[in-house]
Amino acid sequence: MTDTVENLILDLVEWVGRKERTYHETIDAWRTSCPRLPVWEDATDRGLVKTVSANGRSLVRVTAAGLALLREKRPDCYEQLQAQYLEIHQTTERAT
Repeated sequence: MTDTVENLILDLVEWVGRKERTYHETIDAWRTSCPRLPVWEDATDRGLVKTVSANGRSLVRVTAAGLALLREKRPDCYEQLQAQYLEIHQTTERAT
């Protein structure tokens, strides 16, 4: 795999992790017909992102494997996402 594709896969995983993304939004932004840039296809084949159904919507989420790859390759990004998730869960717990 080329460094370009690997970096784009990391960009995709980071992008999905930053906020809730619909399948449609993700495919519009990341699917390509270029056989040399199979970013979406490689990320899903490697189990870095997955599509889930929630409240009647198809959402794309980062998997544990995707987070592990970010932790290894982009530790600063991983730490930011962890802090963001922690903040969201603490806010949710205070509201209940």
